[in-house]
Amino acid sequence: MLVSEAVGRALVACGVDHVFGVVGSGNFHVTNAMVAAGARYVATRHEGGGATASDGYARVSGRPAALTVHQGCGFTNAMTGIAEAAKSRTPLVVVAAEVTERRSNFFVDQEAIARAVGAVPHRVTSAQEAVAQTVAAVAEAAHGRRTVVLNLPLPVQGQEAPDGALDGVGLPSAPEPVAPSAEDVRRLAAALATAQRPVFVAGRGGRSAGARDALRALADKAGALLATSAVAKGLFADDPWQLDVSGGFSSPLTAELVGDADLIVGWGCALNMWTMRHGRLIADGATVVQVDDTPEAIGAHRDLTFGVVGDVARTAEAVAEALGVRRTAYRASEVRERLATQLRWRDVPFDDRTGDGRIDPRTLTIALDDVLPAERVVAVDSGNFMGYPSMFLSVPDEEGFCFTQAFQSVGLGLATAIGAALARPDRLPVAALGDGGALMGAAELETVARLGLPMLVVVYDDEAYGAEVHHFGPDGHDLATVQFPATDIAAIGRGYGMQAVTVTAVDDLGPVRDWVAGGGTGPMLVHAKVTRGEASWWLGEAFRGH
Repeated sequence: MLVSEAVGRALVACGVDHVFGVVGSGNFHVTNAMVAAGARYVATRHEGGGATASDGYARVSGRPAALTVHQGCGFTNAMTGIAEAAKSRTPLVVVAAEVTERRSNFFVDQEAIARAVGAVPHRVTSAQEAVAQTVAAVAEAAHGRRTVVLNLPLPVQGQEAPDGALDGVGLPSAPEPVAPSAEDVRRLAAALATAQRPVFVAGRGGRSAGARDALRALADKAGALLATSAVAKGLFADDPWQLDVSGGFSSPLTAELVGDADLIVGWGCALNMWTMRHGRLIADGATVVQVDDTPEAIGAHRDLTFGVVGDVARTAEAVAEALGVRRTAYRASEVRERLATQLRWRDVPFDDRTGDGRIDPRTLTIALDDVLPAERVVAVDSGNFMGYPSMFLSVPDEEGFCFTQAFQSVGLGLATAIGAALARPDRLPVAALGDGGALMGAAELETVARLGLPMLVVVYDDEAYGAEVHHFGPDGHDLATVQFPATDIAAIGRGYGMQAVTVTAVDDLGPVRDWVAGGGTGPMLVHAKVTRGEASWWLGEAFRGH
């Protein structure tokens, strides 16, 4: 057995069941070996799409995924998606063929490039160590929550692996979750025992069923309200005391209640400028605590009253046990009544600007929310439009929202939705894109059509890079570089084999209603020509921070 086959089979033996990417000569054999061992290979049309689809799959499934790329150019094509995954601590293994001869056209320093974007480089260095080195790469990805680049030098791939190299291969057991110190537990319990308006903000580190249940139990005992960062949206979706997303996306009521808190606890959440609106959601004199199992994450984004190093679920359970009597605190009846009627953005009155051949993005998204089934998974690209699908489309839980925005790159949304769709085939996938991101990632429309995904692709088309228009336009700058002529995006969708409709008013959504009623067979693209006269509220908040 060649090393290329041994590595591919070892990856699958360690639990990698989906591999995305583009196959070339250098990764042909290792990819085929993964398929032969039982993994599903999903061919994308660009390595960047493969990187982000694998990221989306890993986030929603909770299992490590793989990206397979050709040496050199295949690897560099994937770098934006790899950077996003690395910044997000996505458990991903990038299986990268590698040339080591510097005179080769394909040579780049792949290890240095991986480090430069925050990924962790590994390398298969010999036939004797190939399987063990592969297992170590998957273990770091899965248990360390890291994006790992596994470099496979071409000369080593062609060597013979030792007999029995795969015997007993599997993913090592995960280490025990980090337990908080007794002093930290006492300190946090004491803070909760005196707080009158405590708010919990759960982030990526709290995005699991175990953490959710432990946080809800502690919040019930402490009288705390429950919010999330954007990446954990939906975590507390069915809780009557939840605030939805804290930060720039917050509804007015959420911003008010978080801003009035006298204790804010970030649970696996960085409490960064986006989640705290550049600090404006932290009241003067409020106690600010961060709980995280990674010591270097504590206080990385803001000053804290104190930090707690510990696993979110274990810490919440320990603090609940230490807290003592149940408290009402922030859970007054009048707060609950307001949450029931004023929490959602769609319940906030607005001036509907639909007309003159364009639809208000709020009106569009509310109508889609009413039409689409509740069981959905929503992926959102970057741009001025992004707050509307993020906050006007409801999701059933944390697996219903996939937000690849750590790098804030335009063009990742469609590939994100592909990965999320494959991770949750029981749900309707929704890809919400701006026209810039849709056209930047348009190659993956073919992937959606080829796979026959029952996906709704919604393109919010303002014929511009809207964020730049609203950022620079008020100062009188020439906007020619960020505005574009009209493009028939519906026709592009049809060209790839999708159903498509252009929408300028709610009545134009009839084909979408029919598509949903018919079971959502195959993909459907909505080309929404949206109003463009104002910045979205979240963008206004971002501008206030600069």
